[in-house]
Amino acid sequence: MAKRKSPPRKGAARRPNIASLRREIDAIDTEVIELLNRRAVLAQRVGEAKSVRGQAMFDPARQRQILRRLAKRNPGPYPTLSLQRVWTEIMGACLSLEQPLRVGYLGPESSFSHLAAIHEFGHAMDLRPYVSISDIFHAVEKEHLDCGVVPIENSTEGIVHFTMDSFLDSPLKICSELLLRIRLSLLAKGTLGKIKRVYSHPQPFRQCHRWLRENLPQAKLVEVSSTAKGSELAARTSDAASIGSVVAAEKYGLKIIAEGIEDDADNTTRFLVISPMHPGPSGDDKTSIMFTLRDKPGALVSVLEPLDRKGINMTNIDVRPSRRRAFDYVFFIDLEGHIEERRVADAIEQMHDHCVMVKVLGSYPRQAVRTG
Repeated sequence: MAKRKSPPRKGAARRPNIASLRREIDAIDTEVIELLNRRAVLAQRVGEAKSVRGQAMFDPARQRQILRRLAKRNPGPYPTLSLQRVWTEIMGACLSLEQPLRVGYLGPESSFSHLAAIHEFGHAMDLRPYVSISDIFHAVEKEHLDCGVVPIENSTEGIVHFTMDSFLDSPLKICSELLLRIRLSLLAKGTLGKIKRVYSHPQPFRQCHRWLRENLPQAKLVEVSSTAKGSELAARTSDAASIGSVVAAEKYGLKIIAEGIEDDADNTTRFLVISPMHPGPSGDDKTSIMFTLRDKPGALVSVLEPLDRKGINMTNIDVRPSRRRAFDYVFFIDLEGHIEERRVADAIEQMHDHCVMVKVLGSYPRQAVRTG
């Protein structure tokens, strides 16, 4: 006699029907595709209007506004950072339908500058590796590139002098910034005990000094042009390693021997996007300027005083030799606000009274830290 199934108890939860749930997901996916294509058509029309008006295709202020709005409106459970990454790809893909941007970065592929370019523009853009920072500046100036992504400072190592010096004679502007949290890993084909040489860019060596001293005190540290180049070299032998990104491990077929080996857990590099464009205000902006002082007592205090009077916060200051004559220096500062704001424009105008030269490097949207 067949055993009768007991009826479900009153109030008992029904088992989820996986097939039914998957059908709902498929229906949503179809709707998402339809909406994405509608968005792409509208983006193409915006691009056509920009072309007629002679406006730049890439609008960093608009992009930042969209990403900030997503962060505020996302109710979850989809992670906000992941949502912003998806939207960066969507915006880049829509823009590429009209005109793919030619974007230069400090290469080769899988370097942290490459990751920064992807974070800013997505994979759909025409991303091109360059050997040096000066090559990127030159290519943008000659209109071989629309934009360039260059490192400007690291939270552990400080300013990147090659980038700062390049602004001295360049007409290019800063149109965007990106703060990328740098996670460094030891990559190799073999095991930790077999490693005799470690390849990397000089900065990661300094950023991982403590870990290397404690774990690989006998290994020879070999400086190369980039972390990606180091990974390429490490992949050729089993007794070598590199310091680089997880992406580099995947590209060059290396194992992640140790992850997160940087001495500072908040190790962050700030990248700048350079181009001839002048983005409009986004509502949360920074302005970067450079200046040289008149040779008189109290000149630096006098030149910074207008910022204090206008209530403008200065977020960074650095100084470099001008390379024009001995003991002549150029100051670089970042301040809150956009050059189109009256108080910012007035303060910078008043700086001229105490300077030989004042140059606005750009006003651009401020960026939150992203994980590399």
